Amino acid sequence: MLKPLFLALGLLVGSWAQAGGAASPPPTATATTFSNPVLDANFPDPFVLRAGTQYHAYATNGSGGNVPHAVSRDLVHWERVGDAMPVLPAWVQPGLTWAPEVVQLAGRYVLYFTARDLKSGRQCIGVATAAQPAGPFKGQGSGPLVCQVEEGGSIDASPFVDTDGRAYLLWKNDGNCCNLSTRIYLQPLAKDGLSLTGKATDLIQNFQLWEGAVIEAPTLYKAGGTYYLLYSAGPFDSDLYAVGYATASKVTGPYSKSADNPVLTSRGAVAGPGHQSVVTDGAGQTWLVYHAWTAGQIGDQVGYRSMRLDRVTFSGGRLKLSGPTLTPQPAPRPAR
Repeated sequence: MLKPLFLALGLLVGSWAQAGGAASPPPTATATTFSNPVLDANFPDPFVLRAGTQYHAYATNGSGGNVPHAVSRDLVHWERVGDAMPVLPAWVQPGLTWAPEVVQLAGRYVLYFTARDLKSGRQCIGVATAAQPAGPFKGQGSGPLVCQVEEGGSIDASPFVDTDGRAYLLWKNDGNCCNLSTRIYLQPLAKDGLSLTGKATDLIQNFQLWEGAVIEAPTLYKAGGTYYLLYSAGPFDSDLYAVGYATASKVTGPYSKSADNPVLTSRGAVAGPGHQSVVTDGAGQTWLVYHAWTAGQIGDQVGYRSMRLDRVTFSGGRLKLSGPTLTPQPAPRPAR
């Protein structure tokens, strides 16, 4: 009689951890399938970093603090573990810390984040560092790293390390705040990731009908000699929000938008999927991490953006994506 009781208790603990409770993630060896969402809680603008045998997810500010942080061993079962940047830099107005992303450079972890600059009143990009991916991250510099005040501000920073080891930062000007066009920029980073070098390159801007007034949330991925620039577009608080991509043979472009765009759109109960990142599992398979609303519950007053996961492949200049999935799927392989 004890064995069934222990099994039931284990299932309850696993469900609690997936929803963001304090329990540790369950063993991953038996996770052969999964169903979305993988983190059924408010976790918008998710970014996932693989560090050793563990995955770290970071999100836009909310009840989890300035930089909500969760960990997993298999990309499916997640444990929310607190605030990765509990203390904000002096130049930041609290409460508007968005879209954090992390990369390891020069032997430490570097976090890029968006926050309201007290001096300009615009959303701008800051940088922070920590010895561990869990933080605590400490702000670097006396002000923003990127702040295009004349273009509405700068948001959604995303680091990219090329196969030659050179690091770059992508971001979007916040032009939609002030009836300006929005563009995705790329600029080389110093080796330590704390400053920019060279000149910024304008990669793409919003002009297609499905994109509406905004493109944002850049993600750069390289496969087979092709650079894939993923981005989100449309109003984030609607079922029109979606994901597209563009490709190039050089990191600085020119980039050509895919004729298949958008490649990730609302479906069934999944509304407004977007703000994606790409992560690799223990078998080398690539996965797209993104957030989405529940249909009929769109907007922070009535709903929340949960974290989701679907397979994505890159080959021959084309991105193929299975999602948003609504049924059980083969699970990722745990990191090793």
